[in-house]
Amino acid sequence: MTTGCPARNAPDRIVLDPFVTDLDGESARLRAAGPLAEVELPGGVPVWAVTHHAEARQLLTDKRLVKDIEVWGAWRRGEIPADWPLIGLANPGRSMLTVDGEEHRRMRALVAQALTPRRVERMRERIAELTKGLLDRLPSDGGQVVDLKAEFAYPLPMYVISDLMGIDPADHPRLKVLFDKFFSTQTPPAEVMATLTELAEMMGRVVAARRAEPGDDLTSALILASEGGDHLTDAEIVSTLQLMVAAGHETTISLIVNAVVNLSAHPEQLALVRSGEASWDAVVEETLRHSTPTSHVLIRFAAKDVPVGDKVIREGDALIVSYAAIGRDEGAHGPTADAFDITRTSANRHISFGHGPHVCPGAALSRLEAGVALPALYERFPALTLAVAPSELRNKPVVTQNDLYELPVILAPSGGLTRRTPEGHDTGSR
Repeated sequence: MTTGCPARNAPDRIVLDPFVTDLDGESARLRAAGPLAEVELPGGVPVWAVTHHAEARQLLTDKRLVKDIEVWGAWRRGEIPADWPLIGLANPGRSMLTVDGEEHRRMRALVAQALTPRRVERMRERIAELTKGLLDRLPSDGGQVVDLKAEFAYPLPMYVISDLMGIDPADHPRLKVLFDKFFSTQTPPAEVMATLTELAEMMGRVVAARRAEPGDDLTSALILASEGGDHLTDAEIVSTLQLMVAAGHETTISLIVNAVVNLSAHPEQLALVRSGEASWDAVVEETLRHSTPTSHVLIRFAAKDVPVGDKVIREGDALIVSYAAIGRDEGAHGPTADAFDITRTSANRHISFGHGPHVCPGAALSRLEAGVALPALYERFPALTLAVAPSELRNKPVVTQNDLYELPVILAPSGGLTRRTPEGHDTGSR
């Protein structure tokens, strides 16, 4: 017998904790509920969640699941208020995130023309320069407690994405406030629409400035790409810019933070990297799998019934992709899926940047940033340790992001394990 999504307040539904007090435990419960779990988002909104690796790959390429919010039955019936705290993620404006089929291919092709592999690789030197500058500002005498998220993991991706998009660094403080509200489940209803409006206005000013004075940045490239036969409207460029800034810095912040937490909790894993027995690429990929930056991605809608095992996503139902649960699926990663292990051979099988047509276009940039930042951080501070136990670290109230309030560490300039190659290079900086 197959079942559709039950009514609100169903007894077997897993209510996602808006304060994210135990993401690992919640993810384990989601996996245990089966590949398709009944979930309630903050605000009492019922959705399905795909929680297993194989089924996620299948559903992420299923054309019956679309991004058009008008397909969502609860939205059409007026059950989702316009000031729902997560409305900016469910209905973020017209961009490649919210369209499918030919329209999606058109928009994504224009973005691909601007965000080329060559443009990303050209950022390497700038990322290294920004990383060094931020490390130079950190205390080097050891013993001091430093919030590594605030002083390093946050500003680096924000500087990088601003360089890439042509955003004035003077806007960073306000952008931080706005994106904190954008992602949070605790944003007061009265501030939800004001936040979305201000973000759109800020991105609109960036587009207008680049139209008036083009530069060597992605926004200018998007505008230039849009002057041919196929084109993006200014509204589509604004939505695309907002999407890429939001995803481009939040994902990388969490990737860097979670890598440091895992390496601090598993010094034997750090020793493997510092000795050259494992690579920094392996650290990045295992962090993406084990402690994925994006815990849940909102939201897809069933244009037709979609059977999944003994359940059915009914036409008009909504689906989220629970990457935090998927990353530790034993079906994909074996009985040690819960363990952080940079020698794991299945690490590259994760889908933390998505799968199918909507796979994250900024994945290469995020990997590049972490791949530059992490070895530089540990080369400068090889004895870096957490200032608190991992269990004392607190997640922000953001159900879509695996994001900490802060990362207090004690920096130390010596004491790490390194091995020199015959050429004299430190393999800890690989």
